[in-house]
This record gives sequence, structure tokens and C-alpha cells, in this order.
Amino acid sequence: LIIDLNLSNKNKHLIIPVSLGLFVIHTIIGFFPTEEVSLFGGMYQSNALRGLMKNVLNVGVLIVLFQSVTWLKKPENEEKISEYFILLFATLIGMNFMISSGDFLMLYLGLELATIPVAALAAYTHHQTKSAEAGIKMLLSAALSSGILLFGLSLIYGSTGSIYYDTVAANFAETPMQVLAFIFFFVGMGFKMSLVPFHLWTADVYEGAPTNVSSYLSVISKGASAFILIIVMFTVFPVISPIWKDIIYLITILTITIGNLFALRQKNMKRFLAFSSIAQVGFILLAIISGAKIGMTSVIYFVLTYVFSNLGAFGVVSAIETATGKVNMDDYDGLYHTNPKLSLIMTLSMFSLAGIPPVAGFFGKFFLYTSAASGGYYWLILIAVVNTIISLYYYLLVVKAMWINKSENPIAPIKSDLPTRIGLVLCVAGIFVIGFWSQIYEWIDKLAFGIALK
Repeated sequence: LIIDLNLSNKNKHLIIPVSLGLFVIHTIIGFFPTEEVSLFGGMYQSNALRGLMKNVLNVGVLIVLFQSVTWLKKPENEEKISEYFILLFATLIGMNFMISSGDFLMLYLGLELATIPVAALAAYTHHQTKSAEAGIKMLLSAALSSGILLFGLSLIYGSTGSIYYDTVAANFAETPMQVLAFIFFFVGMGFKMSLVPFHLWTADVYEGAPTNVSSYLSVISKGASAFILIIVMFTVFPVISPIWKDIIYLITILTITIGNLFALRQKNMKRFLAFSSIAQVGFILLAIISGAKIGMTSVIYFVLTYVFSNLGAFGVVSAIETATGKVNMDDYDGLYHTNPKLSLIMTLSMFSLAGIPPVAGFFGKFFLYTSAASGGYYWLILIAVVNTIISLYYYLLVVKAMWINKSENPIAPIKSDLPTRIGLVLCVAGIFVIGFWSQIYEWIDKLAFGIALK
């Protein structure tokens, strides 16, 4: 903000390296060991596990920022570069508040702070009709979901006399009003996570929003929502776990199946990745339904693998769209012959999202299946495995287009700038390192031990 006030319009681009440099420092500091703290009477809490969740989001945001540099330097975006960073960081602060919340008021404040700026980001290129439409759809769906969630929170407060997690957990029971309160809360979070049947806004917003904003929504926003959902489920609502496990059982089947079936029909890469992300969120529910420590560990590990896999795919889509304006799958025909490196990165990302060994996505899904198996949900695992086979087909369609399909006019060679290349290299490194370095899962598991229910 200070630098922006002192720069002329010709030098606005200098905000980019300053913002990137500051956020790199912020990300590095996030990995320093911290003490367990509780502020404002327990309203804000922080410990090693919550810090890890924030660090996962920080790494994802850093990659998104690297991938955004070329797009931000385009003439139509130069005058509002600072707005992009301010809105992005505002949403990240909101997500941090959510993760560190010790009561439902802090959760709700963080949720709103994380949601409203994203609507502005979706409409960032407001001179384009689709972008303005995406912003409006995002805002309306966010308002509706927030109203539903807030009504659920009011019922929780009315029936328990508190909004603090520990007090609510102690006073919660299977009374009809409290079960209804939980359902409203879960529906509100379902909108944020794009769970079926609360997913209808997702594909339209992803298609209309700038690609880098879509990648932020797909990875960072969903990751934060998954983190806070599993914290609240395990700490606030364990008493009614038989009820919410039945609800999640049904939602998991619907989300994975419908996400996959609709992804099969997509030709626009952004809509394709939107439905892919819906299906991936369904897999996260496999760990949440277990209700055990292994579930929390598996969610964090899977989101970490998902950050690198999905941002790798979105990074390639962003690089191609910024250079050529092409976003359809048919445009990728013969891409290997002109852009072999981009084709290889996209292939690795597709393999990881599909769960093909030995890349990180395979181990991420393996641990999710292990979590569900620990709770005895074998039929659910079978349905998930069948859907994984279905997802292989549409992920390999992209690979086939790049490596096998022929085109008389393939996309011309694209020379990405240094920040974009750094972002893509980080994604590739993450896909391999997380897959082969087993100590990462063990480290997360030790942190989760003190938080999750036995």
C-alpha cells in the first residue's frame, strides 16, 4: 500500500517484485517453530498443526503469485496490480483466521474475509462480460451460503448458550434443533467447498474468472475450507458423529460421481479442472468420515499433494492462455511437438490428480482410502476406486491431446518468463518430492496426534 501510493503509473509494475519478495519472506518465517498460544479468551488459537495448515496454504499462494506475474504485466492489468495483491492477501488472512478460530464468531469473520475479496478477484477483468458475471455469481452464492451457515450458528448458540468450540462440544447432543443446526452449518460449508449438490456455481465462476484466480479458488480456498471443516467436525461435533457420518457418506458418493461424470463432457480446460476439483474434494471427505487421527493426517497430506498437482495444471493453462488466449482442450492437440516442457508438466499434473504411481497424488489418495478403511467404509472405498478409474479416462484425454493427437496448427512455442518457470518447477518438485519422501506423512501424523480425537 505504501509503495503503491508513492509510485507513478509508469512504475506500477515494481509492486510485483516487492510483493513477491515480501511474501517469500512471510512463507519462510511460517516454517519457524512456534509455541502453542490462545488469545482473546480462546477466540484465536495457534499450535504446530494449525501452523502447518497455514504453511501449506502459503506455499500454494506463493506458486499462484509466481504464475500470475506475466498476466499482471499485460497492459489492461497494469493500473490495478496492487489491488490484485491486496485482495489476495486479504482472503489469505481470512483463511488464517478460520484455521486459528476457537469459536464460531472468529470462524464466521474469517470466512467472510476470505470470501468477499474473492468475488472481486473473480470480476478482476470486469471489462470482460464473463468475468463480471463470475464475480456476481460468486457474490450471490457466497451470500446465500453465508446466510444458511449463520442461521445454523445462531441455532447452535441458542441451544448451547455458547459459540466457543469446547463449550459447544460439551453441551451438544442429538436433539432435533442441534442436529438441524449442524445440517445448516454443513450446508454452508458445502457451498464453500463445492460439494454436490451445492456446486452449481463452481464451473461458471472458474470459467469466467481470470485463470490465476480460478487456480486460487480451486486450491487455496478449498484447502482452507477442508482444514477448518475437519477441525470443527473432530472437536465440536463428535457427539453426533453417527449422524454426520451418514450425511457425509451420501455427499461423498454424489460429489465424486457427479464431479467425474460432468468432467467427462468438458472441452473448456477451466471448466474441466472445475469439475475435477469437485471430484477431488469428494475424496477429501473419505478421510473426514473416518473420524480418527489418521483422517486429519490424510487430509493435510492430500491437500499438500493437491496444491502442487492442481497448480501445475492451472499453471500450464495460464501460460498458454496468457500467450495465445486459447483454453479449449482441442487447442492442446500436438502441443508436445511445439511445447514439450509444458506438455510434460501437464502430464505429470494429470497423472498426480488421477492417482497414478509413483507421483504424489497416488500416495495422497492411498492414505485417504486407508482412512476410510480404518472406519470400515469398504463399500465407499469401492465406489471411490470405480470413480478413480473413470477419472483416469478424462485425465488421459488431455495427455492424449498433447502427445498423440495431430494438429495442422498447433500452439506456437511459448517462452515463459522466469517467475512462471519458477512456479512450474516448484509444482513438479512438489509432485515428486512429496511422493518419494515418506517422512512428510510421518511428520504430519505426529502433529495431528495431539489435535484429533483418538
